[in-house]
Amino acid sequence: MHEPQDVLNSALTELGQFPRVLDALLAGLDEAAWRARPVPAEWAPVEIVCHLRDEEVEDFGARFRVAVEGGTSFVAIDPERWATERRYAEDDGPRALTAFRERRAASLRFVDAFAHSRQAFAPLQLLRPVEHARLGSLSGLDILAAWVEHDRLHLAQLAATLARGWATRWAPLHTEYAGPIPYAG
Repeated sequence: MHEPQDVLNSALTELGQFPRVLDALLAGLDEAAWRARPVPAEWAPVEIVCHLRDEEVEDFGARFRVAVEGGTSFVAIDPERWATERRYAEDDGPRALTAFRERRAASLRFVDAFAHSRQAFAPLQLLRPVEHARLGSLSGLDILAAWVEHDRLHLAQLAATLARGWATRWAPLHTEYAGPIPYAG
């Protein structure tokens, strides 16, 4: 088993770095690039950022709170449906990124306050299981580890989306020389 404080500290560091990585990756995108899907079934950068924005509060932030504050169940969510219902494709990319940054900052304040609480039982709160309908029991440590993994998975998705956009923009130049291009066109 991992030391709860080690997982907590590592997650705080990783979660804190992610907004800067997004800022660097998305800097300078024009309106067309924000909305470009690599292939019809995949999300455009604006949709990915909107997903991250909403998951920050309604998934990971909320579920971490449930785990460490003694909750007994998680609220059901449907992120795939949100993309359509909330019209992610029509949202404003820079505004969604700003909202994500604000929500992440609030999440970090909460997690940091928890990490620095002087309560003797704080590590035990991280281990307390909460039942998840699909996955079984999840602890606060599980949520923290998954939160960082979620960031990284969407970072990979976003990087692949931007790579395909770059290759498409400069066709017929032979960008495939760089290696396999994600989302074959």
